[in-house]
Amino acid sequence: MAKIIVVTSGKGGVGQTTTSASFASGLALRGHKTAVIDFDVGLRNLDLMMGCERCVVDDLINVIQDEVKLSQAQIKDKPADNLGVLAASQTRDKDALSQEGVKRVLDELSAMGMEYIICDSPAGIETGALLAMHYADEAVVVTNPEVSSVRDSDRILGMLASKTQRALDGKEPIKEHLLITRYDSVRVASGQMLSIDDIQEILRIPLIGLVPESESVLNASNQGIPAIHMRGSAVAEAYKDVNRRFLGESREMRFAQPVRPSAARAVRAGPTTCRPCSVSCSACCRSTSRSSPRTSASASSASATSK
Repeated sequence: MAKIIVVTSGKGGVGQTTTSASFASGLALRGHKTAVIDFDVGLRNLDLMMGCERCVVDDLINVIQDEVKLSQAQIKDKPADNLGVLAASQTRDKDALSQEGVKRVLDELSAMGMEYIICDSPAGIETGALLAMHYADEAVVVTNPEVSSVRDSDRILGMLASKTQRALDGKEPIKEHLLITRYDSVRVASGQMLSIDDIQEILRIPLIGLVPESESVLNASNQGIPAIHMRGSAVAEAYKDVNRRFLGESREMRFAQPVRPSAARAVRAGPTTCRPCSVSCSACCRSTSRSSPRTSASASSASATSK
């Protein structure tokens, strides 16, 4: 039977769709048959993050209203063929969602052999968010290290404890995981952001991961690929760590400590191509290349030619 995980947040713009795309992709790349569903009806973005927006013909609402079969609406991911994407409708409103229809879609995905179903929730506590979490077994609560985001996440925890099917049936509570995104250890050290301890003191749920602030997230979004595919970037490594911890592996919590400025720039920018060696490399290689023999020789040759 499939395990249903909702990726949720009280505040918009904290990275829940980025997380849904990377989390689902990471599970699929590790060999688990996975489906990811966009519940943000009318404002869908998951298809853009997954790079399959041109493939969307039918959507979640079409399936719920029995207009098409689930197999017709589900899009197979190219990098991981055991990952299916079910987009939200761009033209309907959230009233088109129904609890019975969502249950039927989840049951059908489970019958198709899915091991994990990731529900990408819209921010807040409106209909789409409540239905995304209603049948969840586990929840990844995404927050930024700032007061309003953490306070809204605390409200979401209250909804998970009272409004879901598990809560209504008196079953074991949803297993909750905290994911902190856009974490800047330098700003935390200077007191401009909440620390991990500050956030956990308020929310009091286990930390599953720490995703550093990075331009790689914007680059991935613009390219239409999940951030976990941005090879060599800190963000990709952070999401891989999240998957490993979710699957029971023990991993050190990286990116929590401030790093020296040159390394910080490399973390934000990700890998680049170094001119002297023409390979993908980090800031260390770039700094070394300034005084490399090849660079010096080229400079000497150019100087001799000019004379």
